[in-house]
Parts: sequence; structure tokens; C-alpha cells
Amino acid sequence: MNEAPTPNEMTEIVISRPGGPDVLQPRTVAVPTPRDREILVRVEAAGVNRPDVMQREGKYPMPPGVNPTPGLEIAGEIVAVGHGVTQFAIGDRVCGLTEGGGYAEYCVMPAAQALPLPDGVDAVHAAAIPGTFFTVWANLFGIASASKGATLLVHGGTSGIGSTALMLAEEFGLRACATDTGPDKCHAVLELGAERAIDFGEENFVDVVHDWSGGNGVDIILDIVGGAYLTRNLEALAKDGTILLIGFLGGETAEKVNLLDIALKRAKLTGSTMRSRSAQEKASVADDLRDKVWPALSAGRCLPKIHEVFPLERAADAHRLMESGSHVGKIVLRPPS
Repeated sequence: MNEAPTPNEMTEIVISRPGGPDVLQPRTVAVPTPRDREILVRVEAAGVNRPDVMQREGKYPMPPGVNPTPGLEIAGEIVAVGHGVTQFAIGDRVCGLTEGGGYAEYCVMPAAQALPLPDGVDAVHAAAIPGTFFTVWANLFGIASASKGATLLVHGGTSGIGSTALMLAEEFGLRACATDTGPDKCHAVLELGAERAIDFGEENFVDVVHDWSGGNGVDIILDIVGGAYLTRNLEALAKDGTILLIGFLGGETAEKVNLLDIALKRAKLTGSTMRSRSAQEKASVADDLRDKVWPALSAGRCLPKIHEVFPLERAADAHRLMESGSHVGKIVLRPPS
């Protein structure tokens, strides 16, 4: 293993027990050592995501062997590389998708899930890329095979997932509409690339979608709400359309769903989580992002919107903001430099 000088100890934020934001507590631990095909990164910034909140609440089970410290995306400088790592060297600045452990001063991650920082992109913005970009790309352009001209409905357009989906939709020629709440967020949805913003507190999104799509419905629905929206999503879906379930803010179960609606529309109802994907699958998504999305990021397009940056020790405040739903875009943590 090759390594640069590093301290023996570091601070990380752990979940002391399932519960509210206050269960996020700092502790001092040994700096981890990368194993074969892993890298050790000095974390300059870490993204905060909804799965972190679910994990803190005890609602997001982790596969065996995954680091229980929260934090699924980071950016920083490589300070050590394990055996078999040939694509990176000590001193390289990278961002990537972790297997947990991002809420820390140092984090080990698989080298295959790391990407070089896009040209001209700072660590804060880079740390806000992997979690949502991996998820949106794998679902929208992987599972749903979205292509130019397809119509898309995004629920929660100003969320991290939603804002990423809208920017990538615009970049790759999809026509999108999105739901959110209130005039400010609906204005932000339009700035992110949606053709139509739907205020779900004031409008019925099914009616708006049918009007916007000329009565056809949309080809793809990217849904972070889940059970509460399933029946209406089926109504808003075009024939042969796809519903992608990637969040469950409105519940994990759906009642009184008419299965005939699925059959008549030949609807595809699917979903996924990034954490359950194999290392090989995540590496494949990383390769796609490097080839197809990194050029846009390096050109200054599709950059994540940063709502607020918190010091690492204020992770609980970052989670409170996430739960309030008042943010537009991403929330980021910064360890002490």
C-alpha cells in the first residue's frame, strides 16, 4: 500500500441510536486503512442525502459489511491507495460513491466508484454530485432507457434527486415537468429546466400532466414519494410508460391500486436503491457518468445547486434542514481543514 503522511486518529459522525437528528454524535476513531482496490480520501466535503436520514431513523437497512457511519458521497484528496489500484495515485482529487463513512475527516472507498473532479469544479459541488447523479443515471437512463424527446414527470423537483433529474433531462433532450410546493420552489423548478412546474398544494398533477402532454400522459415518472402517489402516477402515465420508485416519503405501501390499470397501459413499475447494487454495477454507472456526464460538468452545465454548507460537527443541523423540506438542491458537510 502506498500512502502519504496522515494522522492516526480522526473525527467521524456516528448514529448513536435510531432517532432524531440529535443522535448524530462525533467520536474519535483510528484513521481507516484501504484494502485491495480501495482508496483512502481526506474528505474535503460530504453530501447529505435522504438515505442518510432514513438510516439515522433505522429505516434503511444496510447490507453486511457496509460502514455504519453515514455519508454516501464525498470529495477530497487521495492519501493512500490499496493494492491493485492503478487508475489513481496519492494526491489525486476525486469524488465518488462510498460504502458509508462519508461523515468523517477520512473515508475509505472502492477505487472503481471514484471519479476525478470535473475540470473547474470545487470540492463542495463535487461532493454533491455522486449520490444523486449515480441514482438518477442508473434509473432514468439505465432502467428506463430514457432518450431524446421522451416526456418525464419528476416529483420533488427541487430536491437533490429532482434537481439532478431535471438538469440531466435538459442536457439529454428530455421534456420534463415537475411537482413541488409554493411559488418559490416552482420558480426554481423552471430554472432547473422543467417546461412546467406543478404546485401540488394548488394543482392536481394528473390533470396538469394530461394537459401538458396533449392527453397522452408521460413516458417516465421519477418518484420519491411512493405509496401515496401510486394510483395517481398510473393515471398520469402514458401507455408503455415506466414508473421509477426511488423514494418513499409518502409511504412504502399503496392501497386500492387497480392492477388492471397497469395491464391496460402495459406499464412498467420498478425501483431500486443504490446501496443494494453490487460493486460491479456501481462501477459500471461510474464509467457511464465519466463518459457521458463529466464533459457537461466540466463545461459548467448540470452542476448541483448548493443550498447550504455546514461544518461536519453540525451534521444534526444539516439533517434538520433536510427534514424541513425547505432546501432547494443539495446540503453539504465540510470537515475542518
